[in-house]
Amino acid sequence: MKEKLYTIPVSEAFETDSECPICSMRKKLETNAIEFTMGPSYMEDDIRAATSRMGFCEKHLEQLYKNQNRLGLALILKTHMDKLVTDIEKLSGTDVKNSAPSLFRKNKETSSVVNYLNDLEDTCFVCDKIESTFDRYIATIFHIYHNEESFREKFKASKGFCTGHYKILYSVAPQYLNGEELNGFIKILNKLYLENMKRVRDDLEWFINKFDYRYADEPWKNAKDALTRSMQKTNSITELK
Repeated sequence: MKEKLYTIPVSEAFETDSECPICSMRKKLETNAIEFTMGPSYMEDDIRAATSRMGFCEKHLEQLYKNQNRLGLALILKTHMDKLVTDIEKLSGTDVKNSAPSLFRKNKETSSVVNYLNDLEDTCFVCDKIESTFDRYIATIFHIYHNEESFREKFKASKGFCTGHYKILYSVAPQYLNGEELNGFIKILNKLYLENMKRVRDDLEWFINKFDYRYADEPWKNAKDALTRSMQKTNSITELK
């Protein structure tokens, strides 16, 4: 099956010491997408056409800059800006022509320029590259969960999931499993999520207590990194600036 192409990275993610193995999978995809974008591929016509059309979200543009290939990024942004200028010039001319008869009336239609920019805000070459593979990774989780006992044991032994990825697994499970297997999966998923969320929450509580002078001489236990782990559990944040 096609999903088998993705079993290795999925299985490896569930072997990592992570508060959310799906976060680990996604982070690896993001790193690969950044490296791909700034590698030799940016000179290929079809890749340059895609980056020119889609642009980048703020987060990934910053990561591309940190990649240190400044010339490559400059070339990518130059062609993107060329397309922006050409498209806006064409669309703004159309907007002026269409709006002229309605200068003294409320124009309920959104302008072509605004529609274009709204669409552009929703696109990012790096995000698109991540999502195209991420969806297959999610499908692969269920494929190997259904077929491999060893993976089911890895799944059960994990530290649970962040809220966002717990939601994804919960919502799409009926697409891949059914009957008793589906019910069993949801039961395990809920147990993993809640028990590990409580574990990190309790670590965070001890982190807070350590700022009270009454606990100054008490050991930190597992609380030193509780704040960053809590940020991952609640908001999928795995990297801080």
